[in-house]
Amino acid sequence: MAKKKIKSLGMRSSRQSKEFVMKKAQDNNVRFIRLWFSDILGQLKSFAITIDELEEVMEEGAGFDGSAIEGFARGDESDMRALPDASTFQILPWRPKENAVARMFADIVDVHSTPFVGDPRQCLKRNLKKASELGYTFYVGPEIEYFYFENSDSTKTLDKGGYFDLTPLDVASDLRRETVLALEEMGIGVETSHHEVAPSQHEIDLRYTDALTMADNAITYRLVVKEIALKNGVYATFMPKPLKGENGSGMHVHQSLFSGGSNAFFDPSMPHNLSAVARQFIAGLLKHAPEITALTNQWVNSYKRLVPGYEAPVYLSWAHKNHADLIRVPEYKPAKAESTRIEYRAPDPACNPYLVFAVMLAAGLDGIRKKLEPPEPTQSDVSAMSEAERSERGIGVLPASLDEAIEVMKGSALVRDALGDHVFESFIKNKKIEWETYRTQVTDYELKRYLPTL
Repeated sequence: MAKKKIKSLGMRSSRQSKEFVMKKAQDNNVRFIRLWFSDILGQLKSFAITIDELEEVMEEGAGFDGSAIEGFARGDESDMRALPDASTFQILPWRPKENAVARMFADIVDVHSTPFVGDPRQCLKRNLKKASELGYTFYVGPEIEYFYFENSDSTKTLDKGGYFDLTPLDVASDLRRETVLALEEMGIGVETSHHEVAPSQHEIDLRYTDALTMADNAITYRLVVKEIALKNGVYATFMPKPLKGENGSGMHVHQSLFSGGSNAFFDPSMPHNLSAVARQFIAGLLKHAPEITALTNQWVNSYKRLVPGYEAPVYLSWAHKNHADLIRVPEYKPAKAESTRIEYRAPDPACNPYLVFAVMLAAGLDGIRKKLEPPEPTQSDVSAMSEAERSERGIGVLPASLDEAIEVMKGSALVRDALGDHVFESFIKNKKIEWETYRTQVTDYELKRYLPTL
């Protein structure tokens, strides 16, 4: 994950100018520009403008009806503008080169050019500003897993491979290669790609960079994976747990804070080179983990993944090596300052990365501000401990369902502050509706289990 990291940390500092964007568009025969943004659930939204409108839109934004977007404005405040971020201009490699199509991420503002409080990208920016005021820059690197299936109507896998397998049965290796090339063509650095544990499950790790760039990259990544799959006649899904009895898909987030160009998580005088700041950040994450779980795992299906036995975290513990703990401190390069980081393993790839990065940062910063101290790291498998032993050691558990996660989040002052009232309340309202819809369904399991005997 740390490979070429120092080079990537300065990516956002050399921001593309509007003049550069116009020239690049003209040089590459771009005719259409898609303005991208996300709703509160992390679903990508887009509308297109022509090249003739680009210069004016970069100055004033493009108007749209925000009332139709999940978690955005009410009907009486629907007029919104999408203001493109010039640094995010990239040509879509899967579109024809003739009359090319580009994309730009947009910040959402109201008619008075005030940042819109319901925009997830703006939400992350607000939290990054809080970190900056404390002297920190937040960097992340997610490991994003997904599945390939034959089509969207079934879970028929393409292979029977396992972790790191490279066999003739791994027909998706060419799909991964094509996806990596497309990502790199769009300026998104890739560390590694490989087959994951479950059949037809794969992972591509994005190169460590600042959190705002990475949130944009994660949203782009999900679309690129799906576009390349569709182009090759298969279906890609980021559903957390599509296969019974197999590992689900996670989005393990590696993260660190930098201060003045140095990694604030690194201290060579401390055990495992982990600084007091890093330990406080871990303590904040552990304290607030139940409160942020509705965001890191926002779907009913997410909680089918968060069960013992499938390498997904269940307990509020941290460790240096164990891959089943909620927080892990990787030690690939233990003496290298820029490689020191922590890995938060709860999120799944169907989350909203803007909101997830925002609340993880808020939780970690709370630990730093309050100088919280984490418990001692676990040395053994927490799931193998008895309930009494876990209770004695003060090891709690993550919420076991979306309903439980919503109830915990509702009482969180930290999450409300991190998201702002608008996003906080809209998100909870949306998730309550999802839970109630799910709760009233009659499933195949119930019919098979009860109909023959009751």
